[in-house]
Amino acid sequence: MTNEVPKAWQSCLEAANAEVAAIARRAREVVREAVPDAAEEVDVPARLLAFTFAPGTYKGIAVGLVLHSRHVNLQFGEGVELAAHDPDGLLTGTGKKARHVKLHAPEDPEDPRVVELVRAAAARRRAQLADG
Repeated sequence: MTNEVPKAWQSCLEAANAEVAAIARRAREVVREAVPDAAEEVDVPARLLAFTFAPGTYKGIAVGLVLHSRHVNLQFGEGVELAAHDPDGLLTGTGKKARHVKLHAPEDPEDPRVVELVRAAAARRRAQLADG
């Protein structure tokens, strides 16, 4: 995986307000540091940058960044399975599987608890793909 920002993601950042773009840039850096072997894919209409281990499919996504008007969601497709890695209850949401952490400032993704959730989600996704 290269360090270059995907062009489609750059377009999403340029369309966002400066505060949200700054949060998203830092979040991307932190996720890349935590999961350097993941590929990046962009869904422009969803304003989503996905970190995946099976490019071209949703089943390989470990985490994603979704731009909102005032914050960035760090998405975990199977966040309910990460409860053991979330003793402080950072994960929110009411879906059957998905959870997210709302990032409101550029330093939020640097929180060690957030980084642990990212690593745990990536390890879980790698294991699932290895098991077929």
